[in-house]
Amino acid sequence: MWDYGQCDSKKCSGRKLAKHNLIKVLRSNTNFKGLVLPPSPNAVVLTPQDKDFIQEQGLAVVDCSWARFEEIPLGHIKFKNSRTLPFLVAANPINYGHPYKLSCVEAIAAALYITGFKEEAEFYLGKFSWGHSFLSLNEELLEGYSACANLDEMKQVQEDFIEEARKERQRQLGKYYH
Repeated sequence: MWDYGQCDSKKCSGRKLAKHNLIKVLRSNTNFKGLVLPPSPNAVVLTPQDKDFIQEQGLAVVDCSWARFEEIPLGHIKFKNSRTLPFLVAANPINYGHPYKLSCVEAIAAALYITGFKEEAEFYLGKFSWGHSFLSLNEELLEGYSACANLDEMKQVQEDFIEEARKERQRQLGKYYH
């Protein structure tokens, strides 16, 4: 994890993981050979096919505030392999209910879950009182993504979920506005 010190240290999931020795804090000049989950959507989407690479080379995140992530000099971090996560909804207390605005532990757990390391994902999330909420909130998506054979299938899972959520919202609103 690259820590840019933008988060409230009492609420930072990345720092809590580091405190429990579940993640290493990397210096900006560290050459990381594994997969990196940067806070920007400009990377290739993570798929279950990334499992072997994560197992062999590791997984890293960039710890920063979503309100200030544009300030991060990603060009100074040394990595070659980045991935972005597909549509998921945050369950952390700071960004609860916001799509894509995951905490470090949510991002790590999502990547682990999608690539078949479900027990490890549950272990990491278990360090947080709200961690189980992330899995329950995103269970359908995580299960769907983890069963996909390719990126096209993942896009279809995402599109189907969003369309169903939109229809459900319209049904709910229809109860109140006749």
